[in-house]
Amino acid sequence: MPAVIVVAIIVILLFILPGCRVIRQFERGVVFTLGKYSGIKQPGLRVIIPYLQTIQRVDVRSTPIDVPKQEVITKDNVTVGVDAIVYFRVLDPAKALLETTNYIYATTNFAQAALRDITGNFELDELLSKRDEISAQIKEIVDKETDKWGIDIENVKLQNIELPGDMKRAMAKQAEAERERRAAIIVADGEKASATAVAEAAHLLAKTPGGLQIRTLQTLEKISSDPSQKTVIVLPNDIKGIINKI
Repeated sequence: MPAVIVVAIIVILLFILPGCRVIRQFERGVVFTLGKYSGIKQPGLRVIIPYLQTIQRVDVRSTPIDVPKQEVITKDNVTVGVDAIVYFRVLDPAKALLETTNYIYATTNFAQAALRDITGNFELDELLSKRDEISAQIKEIVDKETDKWGIDIENVKLQNIELPGDMKRAMAKQAEAERERRAAIIVADGEKASATAVAEAAHLLAKTPGGLQIRTLQTLEKISSDPSQKTVIVLPNDIKGIINKI
């Protein structure tokens, strides 16, 4: 084998192949030359100077992180457990590596602090009904702080709000009492409507000539269909006047 080919093979094995790196589409490669930042490599097959340069990959996809449950005292002195989820994306891979030792850990811890601070400024009823507003405030604070790390906070969502056991029981009793109150109102409205309809019908029958007699005959017809034995005595409506004449 010619010496030139041998030398070429040695050069390839010692210098070219060790310097080949594949950067995936959702990654960016941060290059360091003798420990100093020297640039960003885009996706694809990239070559660096072996032994002198190193490359560190950074995922630039949207990444969710869970904010562990925090014990929070609300503005009206109720202790609740609140957790959240934060969606972030690395916009500047160099800053993410150079400005903090662990950008994911740093973002998580700052989100925890912001979660405690913001939720503590709301009363319990507001905490339950204004989740979107609270989430927006947390996002604004965390996004402003992580901007110096090259990180964009895309969204923050409050997940679970855990109430104390006695508070859950009190709210359940309140909800039950509210349902009973609404049921009573519905029944009362029904009885009122029924009474109004009966009064209007009675008034209309009294004004209609022969109306009461027809109603009486209808009632007798219904009674007669019952197979039970009975005796029916029918008296005219003006019986009082007849008796007075006698």
